[in-house]
Amino acid sequence: MGKSTAEFKVPGPKSSAVFEEESRFMAPGLQSIALFSRLVVKEARGVRVTDIDGNSYIDFTAGIGVGSVGHAHPHYVRVLSEQIARANFGSFCSQNRVEFLRLLTSMTPEGLNAVQMYSGGAEAVEAALRLAKSVTHKYEFAGFWGGFHGKTGGVMGLLGDTSFKAGLGPLMPGVYLPGPYAYCYRCKFGLRHPECGFACLEWFREGLKRQSSHNIAAILVETIQGTAGNVVPPKGFIKAVQEVAREFGALLIADEMITGFGRTGRTWGVDRDGIVPDVMTLGKGIGGGFPMSALASSMEAASAKPFGNPSGSSSSYGGNPMAAAAGRAVLEIIRDENLIENSRKVGAFLKSKLLEFKEHCRIIGDVRGEGLMIGVELVADRKTKEPLNKTSTRRLFHECLDRGLISMCYGYNIRINPPLIITEDEALEGFEALKDALQVVENSL
Repeated sequence: MGKSTAEFKVPGPKSSAVFEEESRFMAPGLQSIALFSRLVVKEARGVRVTDIDGNSYIDFTAGIGVGSVGHAHPHYVRVLSEQIARANFGSFCSQNRVEFLRLLTSMTPEGLNAVQMYSGGAEAVEAALRLAKSVTHKYEFAGFWGGFHGKTGGVMGLLGDTSFKAGLGPLMPGVYLPGPYAYCYRCKFGLRHPECGFACLEWFREGLKRQSSHNIAAILVETIQGTAGNVVPPKGFIKAVQEVAREFGALLIADEMITGFGRTGRTWGVDRDGIVPDVMTLGKGIGGGFPMSALASSMEAASAKPFGNPSGSSSSYGGNPMAAAAGRAVLEIIRDENLIENSRKVGAFLKSKLLEFKEHCRIIGDVRGEGLMIGVELVADRKTKEPLNKTSTRRLFHECLDRGLISMCYGYNIRINPPLIITEDEALEGFEALKDALQVVENSL
């Protein structure tokens, strides 16, 4: 069981020794959560992780949204074990891939019936950009401040966080970030929704007119911005973005890497606004931990050349037998265990506990979220909304670990994305650990 009071110090001596040994060979640049925690995992089951020192944790991160069905789900283990004993690489058709694609396209928005498979999120996003060029015969792209779509060269110019691209120019030409996302808690114009009339999007539209050569192939948008802090736009915003795309004769690419497959309590993030994008990029929770991603579009769009040429949209690892088995197993678990509804229900429960606690914790500035994609924004002052300093948030991260909670709380934007299988009791256990840790940090200020 995870601990609700500070009963152990992390990392323990065994984890520290093994981590130091690995550091002799591992290049710098690992995910912050691994570097800061220095955990060495022994085993994991469901939403619980155990390190080699015997400490147990509730997992509020799911591998940054990857582990939608939790750790070592029996059905997942069985399907992948059976597949690896038969064949584990190659692009040939397999029965698992047929079943995966049939199930996936039964879930995608109407008309998005063509899928291509890849091994990572950025790879799928770059493929979506090539698809948009093939369909529109245009060559420019636009995204939003705060957006995150991977760290490869083709998409780096569309990252709204400068820390990921500083010093790595020149960036690919023809990409633009003309305006802010609908981040209402920190509105760049000091306005309030709905009176604002999406002033941020009007700024985006005007900026795109002035910056581009009016050859926009696609607008790329997250339906909820994950890396930026699980920022939830008002309803209607993504639909309005689609209208801007139509105005420019561009495709709308919905980046559903984090929001897809029930994370928000709906099948897709676009379902919140009731729209069908031209392309969806999919990943993270689709593989349950196995590296895989995909894009979904119409068969007509996917057939556009050169994207639709033989090998024109393929990947060496995309659609391999193990990926197909993983995808099939995950979708079957999501369907059979009603995990989309569980995400909605448990997410609403956890969000309500956080909103209630916010009234008693002066360093919580905002609580937001949909389903099991929840953001908690920490501030030094509620009036000025000055972000809580890094020293305090790093302390919070370690206070959580010492209470048996793994959470992305080492920055002022806490992202809570647990596995979709989490129960209310497990969510409450994690909440209590987070609450206790927040009170310690608040009292230290």
